[in-house]
Amino acid sequence: MINEQDRKHLQRCIELAAEALAAGDEPFGSVLVSAQGEVLFEDRNRVAGGDHTQHPEFAIARWAAQNMSPEDRAGATVYTSGEHCPMCAAAHGWVRLGRIVYASSSAQLGHWLAELDVPAPRVRSLPIGDVISDTPVAGPDEELAARVHELHRQFHQQRRIGE
Repeated sequence: MINEQDRKHLQRCIELAAEALAAGDEPFGSVLVSAQGEVLFEDRNRVAGGDHTQHPEFAIARWAAQNMSPEDRAGATVYTSGEHCPMCAAAHGWVRLGRIVYASSSAQLGHWLAELDVPAPRVRSLPIGDVISDTPVAGPDEELAARVHELHRQFHQQRRIGE
C-alpha cells in the first residue's frame, strides 16, 4: 500500500525523471530513503550516452553497498518513477535493500510503448517479484503513473522529431 509519505518521495522521483527528459535522457528517477525517513541518495537515468546500465536504481544499489551497513540497507526504501528492470531488481536483491515503491509498473510502460509504436526493449520486462522474492513492493499509483506516462510520451515524441 502506498501512503502519503511514499507519494511525496514518488513525486520527487517524477521530478528527477523530468530532469532526465530535459537532459535528453529517458525519463526515470529514483530516491533512496533511510528507515528514519532521510533522503540518502537520488539520481536520474543517464543512458543517453550509450551505457544502458546507467539506471538510477542501479546507481542506488552501488551507492548503498559502499555507504550503508547491511542493517541500514535492509531498512531503507527505494522509490522510483518506474518499476525496476530485471538488472536493477537483481542489483537491489544482491545488495539486500529493503522495500521498493514505484509510481508506474513495467506492464504499464510496455502498454505505453506499444501505444506509441515503440519497439519493445531488448531486455524483457519482468515484475520485480519474478527477479527477487523477499522484497516488499508497492505500486503502481494510478495518479502518479499518469504523470510518468506523459513524460514517456514526450520523450518518444521528441525522439521522433530528432530522427
